Amino acid sequence: MRQAFKEYIGSLSAGVAGAFAAAVFAASAGYAADTKLSDRALVDALWGGGLKIYFRHAQTDWSKGDQVEKDGDWVSCDPNKMRQLSDTGRATAERIGRAMRALKIPVAEVISSEYCRAAETAKHLGLGPVRTTRHIMNLRSEHYVGGHDAAVRNARAIVTAAAPAGKNVVIVGHGNLMRAATGEYTDEAGAGVYAVRPGTPLGFETVAVIAASEWEALAVRFGGGN
Repeated sequence: MRQAFKEYIGSLSAGVAGAFAAAVFAASAGYAADTKLSDRALVDALWGGGLKIYFRHAQTDWSKGDQVEKDGDWVSCDPNKMRQLSDTGRATAERIGRAMRALKIPVAEVISSEYCRAAETAKHLGLGPVRTTRHIMNLRSEHYVGGHDAAVRNARAIVTAAAPAGKNVVIVGHGNLMRAATGEYTDEAGAGVYAVRPGTPLGFETVAVIAASEWEALAVRFGGGN
């Protein structure tokens, strides 16, 4: 395992290790300063499990638009019909997945939006079988799941559901839903990390917000086992 980790580290450019070694993870506005997690504390929490890691899908080709004319059109992987991942997006998802595996972060389940760009991101992460659900829905298609409030309620139900003991749940969805359901918003391939907190206004709180590039920094510093 440690040899595999050394080989993984050797595959990273020196620039990646240096540029992101001091990455700081922002918590949501209003989250108590003494409960923010970063660096080793965040990795320890991920090793301990019980968290939800909500990724916005990876980078896409913004020269294309979505053409949703009827229920289910969003599952299409045809770039002439729906906006798809770019080559950069696929590579980014694969790099994040390698970093998470190097960190040996325990993952119980991977849940994705039915949109092809989200499901493909989840697949390229390589963290396990992917279960797609319309409970994680792009808000541009919210009327197909009962409207805005229903779409947000569905997403929050997934974030607040208990994770299996000692493991985390990975969710791959959309930025607009992330912002509406959790109050966070990231660039493509960024992630919000949430802890279930019964009795709080939303039933969960933000542990960290992680940019796509920061996973490799964590793997450089803390990979190789817990």
